[in-house]
Amino acid sequence: MSLRTPRPRVPSRHLLWFPLLAVLVLAGCAEHYPQTTLIPRGDFAQLVDHLFRRTVFWAAIVFVLVEGALVYAMFRFRGKPDDPEPEQVHGNTRLEVIWTIIPAFILAMIAVPTVQTIFRTAQIPTDNPVEVEVYGHQWWWEFRYPALGIVTANELHVPVGRTVDLKLNAPDVVHSFWIPALAGKRDLIPQHVNRLWFKAEVAGDYPGQCAEFCGIQHARMGFRVIAEDSAAFAAWAATETAPGPDAAVQDSGYKAGKELFLTGGCVGCYAMASQVTEKLTGLAGPNLSHVGSRTTIVAGLFPNTPENLVTWLRDPQKVKEGSLMRLPRPLTEPEIAALVAYLRAHK
Repeated sequence: MSLRTPRPRVPSRHLLWFPLLAVLVLAGCAEHYPQTTLIPRGDFAQLVDHLFRRTVFWAAIVFVLVEGALVYAMFRFRGKPDDPEPEQVHGNTRLEVIWTIIPAFILAMIAVPTVQTIFRTAQIPTDNPVEVEVYGHQWWWEFRYPALGIVTANELHVPVGRTVDLKLNAPDVVHSFWIPALAGKRDLIPQHVNRLWFKAEVAGDYPGQCAEFCGIQHARMGFRVIAEDSAAFAAWAATETAPGPDAAVQDSGYKAGKELFLTGGCVGCYAMASQVTEKLTGLAGPNLSHVGSRTTIVAGLFPNTPENLVTWLRDPQKVKEGSLMRLPRPLTEPEIAALVAYLRAHK
């Protein structure tokens, strides 16, 4: 005889709360859009979405007509055991003309808007766009704003309602830049510059991804597009061009972290605005200027928290095998804490 006390059953009426809770959770995440092309939030994405829906519309018509005719023929002209051999005819000219014209018409209804969309999306914007140079590295993204003098990594800030003109480059291997909700895919090819433009029409946080296999950590080569109003974008740009916090920070951990950053080999791969003012590009690792203000680290893999920075600095290869972040020696826990304090202060 079992002495186990049976678990009480949850009354079925309590299950009615689950859909409501799900709606509330989704509402709380309204500004963090999913990585899907089915919710276009930019003009480029809307062009592609319109073409996609048109193609699906005509494909659905073809499917219904062909399958309907097939099902009708199966039942209307199904054979019987005593049926005679059907009469053999050469063909029906009228039917042949009809089933040639109809596919040609459907093809034209798909091909014409496809070509129009290709030419439209290949145009170079002339409406005073925000120019950004995009560099796809193994396995992180670098964003340079030449007119603003800003170099950052893995988070692309753009103003809502203004066209963004991207110049796509690849220093190592072929990558593919893709923001599903804002624009289509465009390859980054070594020694070749591709162009892509889009205009974010709704503010929000949009995930992006490399869409071309580029090595062992291809799946972890993500980024985010943060679309904000003009005032917020201007405030972000002002923060990015401001000097570092050296003069204001007196914390001993910060000073120890700065000393370790400068003397421990970090400056050989990473730039920091408060130390490097002449050249912030061309280094092996991401630019760390104002890294403390970014929402994620490791190309969007983790939220930017002290705990995740500790995990990353403790053993980068365990977190992201194959990355160029290789420590010359294991860091001690006090050294890691000092570097975290130093990096987090740069906002």
